[in-house]
Amino acid sequence: MFIEMQNGPVFANTGGAEFDRKKPVAILIHGAGCDHSIWGGQNRYIAHHGASVLALDLPGHGRTPGPAIDSIGGLADFVIGVVDALKIDRPILIGHSMGGLTALEAAARLGDRCAGLGLCGVAVKMPVHPALLDAAKNDKVTAAELIAGWGHGSRAHRGGNPAHGIWMLRQAVILIDRMAPGVLHDDLAACNAYGDALAAAARVTCPAHLLLGKGDKMTPVKVAQPLIEAIPGADVTVLESAGHMMTVEAPRESCMALMGLIRKVAG
Repeated sequence: MFIEMQNGPVFANTGGAEFDRKKPVAILIHGAGCDHSIWGGQNRYIAHHGASVLALDLPGHGRTPGPAIDSIGGLADFVIGVVDALKIDRPILIGHSMGGLTALEAAARLGDRCAGLGLCGVAVKMPVHPALLDAAKNDKVTAAELIAGWGHGSRAHRGGNPAHGIWMLRQAVILIDRMAPGVLHDDLAACNAYGDALAAAARVTCPAHLLLGKGDKMTPVKVAQPLIEAIPGADVTVLESAGHMMTVEAPRESCMALMGLIRKVAG
């Protein structure tokens, strides 16, 4: 579905079901250089098991036109704008990587208006190496290959895709390469610049669930510990078979963990 916003239409995949704001609404927010398709292992299941789902394409990504938003705060305001435009009462915000930082910041700003928070592959700091930032600006294919190689766990490098016949690493390169020039750089720069994760975590008032990949080299499990401690009562799931790209590497396990959060807040 397309959501009419002030700055143009925004695409959201609803998992093959009609959007219904009367149900618990899960908003899925993708990471840098990605689009709604990274939630392919989760969105349909969620949409057919008691909740309504909106897997967003952020501006400049996928089917949503416009320039990319180059700050986490700006992305958080964009997500809140979607919530307001659709008159969603207490959404469940779920994000991966850059999308996780966005969900965290949006949840902090929404306060009691946010029902639940799912954070996948997120840490207090998410610095980006200057060489990768440079490649993202000047050599997108090389940047995509670096991200694909570093972002997947060891199982993905041997094949290991739960969706038979699809090569995860090349799939990631193609996805990133589809982005318009400058989008990947803006995404990575937003992650690199964001320093308010702990302050945002302290303002979260809703139940939270962190999903971490045991083989994650971008946001290792140990680096997420300060964030876990900053959110009172946060649940944590460590996915044994996943790296940073956990929604693709471990689709069933990550889906079940997120459904646990949705069911918890839906009562």
